[in-house]
Amino acid sequence: MMMRRMGAVVLAGGLSVLLGTVVLAASSSAPLPPPDPTAKNLTPYMIQLRAFDACLHTQSQLLQTTREAVHTPCSCYAKGTVNAMSKDEIQAFRDTGYFNDTAREKGLEFLDKCKLKRPL
Repeated sequence: MMMRRMGAVVLAGGLSVLLGTVVLAASSSAPLPPPDPTAKNLTPYMIQLRAFDACLHTQSQLLQTTREAVHTPCSCYAKGTVNAMSKDEIQAFRDTGYFNDTAREKGLEFLDKCKLKRPL
C-alpha cells in the first residue's frame, strides 16, 4: 500500500513537471523539448486535462498564489484552447506533446481572455 502511494506521488510530480512544458511551449519560441510519446493516443479531453494541470502549475508560480486561486481561470484557458483547436492541431499535439504554432496562438488568446499571465 505504501509503495503504491509513493508511486502515485512520484508519478504525479513527474507529470506536473512534464505538463509545465505544455504551457511554456505554448508561449515561447525557444527550442522545444523532444516529442512526448505518451501524447500519442490522447483524446481532446485528455489534452484539456494536461493543459489544465500545466496551467495550474505554471500560473500558481507566475502569480505567486495557490493552485486553488487559479482553478477557474485555468479551466477557462484549457477548455477554451482545446475546444478552439482544429483536428490538425489536435493531431500535432498527439505527435509532439505540445501546441503547434497555430494552437499556441489560440492558447495565448485564451490566457488573455481568462485573465491569466502570459509566461515570458
